[in-house]
Amino acid sequence: MVKLSVVVPFYNVQTYAPDALKSLELNARDDFEFLLVDDCSTDGTPELLERAARELPGAVHLRHEKNGGLATARNTGLDAARGEYLAFMDGDDWLAPGHLARTLAAIEALNCDFVRNDHVQVTGKARTVQRIPYGPQGVPADPRTGILPAERPTSVDYPYAWAGMYHRRLLDRGLLHFTDGLRTAEDRPWIWRLHREAESFAAVGLAGIFYRRGVSTSLTQIGDVRQLDFIRAFDQVIADTAADRDAAKLLPKAVRTYCAIIAHHIGSIERFEPDVAKKLRSMSAAALGRMPQDVLDTALDSMDTDRSVLLRRLRRRSGEGVAA
Repeated sequence: MVKLSVVVPFYNVQTYAPDALKSLELNARDDFEFLLVDDCSTDGTPELLERAARELPGAVHLRHEKNGGLATARNTGLDAARGEYLAFMDGDDWLAPGHLARTLAAIEALNCDFVRNDHVQVTGKARTVQRIPYGPQGVPADPRTGILPAERPTSVDYPYAWAGMYHRRLLDRGLLHFTDGLRTAEDRPWIWRLHREAESFAAVGLAGIFYRRGVSTSLTQIGDVRQLDFIRAFDQVIADTAADRDAAKLLPKAVRTYCAIIAHHIGSIERFEPDVAKKLRSMSAAALGRMPQDVLDTALDSMDTDRSVLLRRLRRRSGEGVAA
């Protein structure tokens, strides 16, 4: 029986894929499988994955004939996964030797739906440990305790799918798949759903994931229209949270986070292509207009002056558009 399935999407990462694949080799076990999903790469990545499928124990090479984005690639891996537990890695990152076995031992000992890891952020030669913003370590808890308070970073603000491990029962309940086609922020509706609907989780530390920042092919570095998918992602967070039994308590957090992300993108709008920047402004204004306005008022009042002024200006633009 396969104990652990690891889903690893790759797209045009021939420079970094060898590190990722070597780290999987140093984590391999007879009861682990590695689902290597090539999202229609156009560089040398497919050849690297074909070789890995022959040489890496437990490797399975899955290839898209059309590029679908990270969410779709992860879903392809999930559909093929046979493991009792599941984990993710990205094709430009890597793992410390034995990290998967240590995390598996932790989730089995705790007997919870999912665990969340710290990670090491790698920017050039600099490495810094990033910790999940949740206090208790190694103690199973209700995942809803990882959502609030609204004004402080919490577990839902640490959305990285690869920073954890998940029991198969979550997959069977339909909680592990991503919104198909989302090119960015695909993990935001996903992590909110886990924290609302799973029954137990724990933070376990174990910072054995190395997350590479500043990769030129990463969408976080590219100012094209795909970045605007964050609006569709957060619209889903708002809609799903509004339908929750605790909507009155949780919506202020969802709205405040959405506002902070809009302010972040507008604040660095110069990195976007001109047409995309124009679209970003109009779509952000419309998003503010769709939010529950009483909750939005409270969120804006709680933010610092610069972001509050920026967002209120955008909000007026939304109102002017409706009036016109």
